[in-house]
Amino acid sequence: MSYDFEVSGVVPAPPEKLFRAWLSSDEHTAMTGGVATIDPTVGGVFTAWDGYINGKNLELEPYARIVQSWRTTQFTDDDPDSQIEVTFESDEGGTLLRIRHSRVPSEQLGYENGGWQKSYLDPMRNYFSTS
Repeated sequence: MSYDFEVSGVVPAPPEKLFRAWLSSDEHTAMTGGVATIDPTVGGVFTAWDGYINGKNLELEPYARIVQSWRTTQFTDDDPDSQIEVTFESDEGGTLLRIRHSRVPSEQLGYENGGWQKSYLDPMRNYFSTS
């Protein structure tokens, strides 16, 4: 069994800058605080948060949308990959960042209950408000 959910927040940077940072090993590492290695091409693989997360880039629409397969070391061998869709929309305060996470294993509620906020949205706001 799995579930889907969405989180969003405004990050004080333009969509182009956020899109590029999400797909850059150095910038992703700097903005989240966890080591990332990213091949920024469709079909390219990535890891984030010191290898805790891994996946593949499925769709890339420059400065607007990223779709990735996504799993953590907490997924069991029987759990299929989940998927994230990240959209970047210009907003008065910078960029409205939306993350739709689908096919999340039902026993893993931490992603919806603050995980994305704590591990991505809050660190990104901090990083881009000082850069």
